[in-house]
Amino acid sequence: MALRKLTFVTGNKNKLREMQELLHGIVDLQSSAVDLEEIQGSTRDVAMAKCRQAAAIVGGPVITEDVGLGFNAMNGLPGAYIKWFLKELQPEGLYRMLAGFEDKSGFAICTVAYCKGPGHEPVLFEGIHHGAIVAPRGPPVFGWNPIFQPSGSAETYAEMSDEAKNTCSHRFLAVEKLKAFLASQQ
Repeated sequence: MALRKLTFVTGNKNKLREMQELLHGIVDLQSSAVDLEEIQGSTRDVAMAKCRQAAAIVGGPVITEDVGLGFNAMNGLPGAYIKWFLKELQPEGLYRMLAGFEDKSGFAICTVAYCKGPGHEPVLFEGIHHGAIVAPRGPPVFGWNPIFQPSGSAETYAEMSDEAKNTCSHRFLAVEKLKAFLASQQ
C-alpha cells in the first residue's frame, strides 16, 4: 500500500528531522519552508492558524506545529512565545528567568495541526511533557532542549540520544495522537 503524502510546513531543520523519524513508514513526509504568519495566542491558536494558511498555500494535506515551554512559577509563560524569548536570551537566560523562584518546574508542549487541504478545518493533537527547568546541559543544538529535564529522567532533552528523546518528548506524544488519527482515516 502506498504511503499517504503529507507536507510538513516548517523552516526548522531539527523539527523536520524529528518529525521524519517519528512518521517514518507511516506517511511520505515532504517538507516546505513556506513563511507563515504567526499570530499571538496559545500553541493551539498558533498551530490552527498556521495550518489553515499552509493548506491554502500548499493546496493539499499539511501538518504544522507549534511548541511552547512553560514555567509553572510564571503561570505557563513564556509558553507559545518561547521562540522569541530564546532568540533574545538563549538557554542560559531562560534558566536565569527563574532565579527568584523556588518552583523550577515546567512543561514542554507541542501542538500538531493536520489539515486535509484548503477549505477543511484543521484537527489538533497535543502532547505535554512535565519536567524541570535546569541549568543548561548538553549540546546547544536544538532550541531550549539544554534546559528542559523531563520528569523521570536524569538527562535534559539535549543530553538524550535522538532515539531516547523520540520515545518520550512532547512532540512524540502529539505525533502518536496524529498517527492514530491518520490510521483511523484509511
